[in-house]
Amino acid sequence: MTVYVDDAVHLWRGRRWAHLMADTLDELHAMAARLEIPRRAFQDKTSGAHYDVPAELRERAIALGAVAISRHTDREKVRAVIHVAKLQGRGEHP
Repeated sequence: MTVYVDDAVHLWRGRRWAHLMADTLDELHAMAARLEIPRRAFQDKTSGAHYDVPAELRERAIALGAVAISRHTDREKVRAVIHVAKLQGRGEHP
């Protein structure tokens, strides 16, 4: 099983943000805890199960073992990861 972090491409409040996603919710929450992201930051609505992470935490997530994926070069993998995140957000199992 794997935790993924996409490109830090979303600009919000003067910072770049990425999405932290995983093959399972347990892995996702465990990585968020290691990054000291509070559970209240978890999002599971229309965009799927994920945490938003600023660019500097993206780098730390990679150092802790998250797999970097790019919306520019890994399009199929990103689609697959987002699909799983959406299933998890709806309470379904991939």
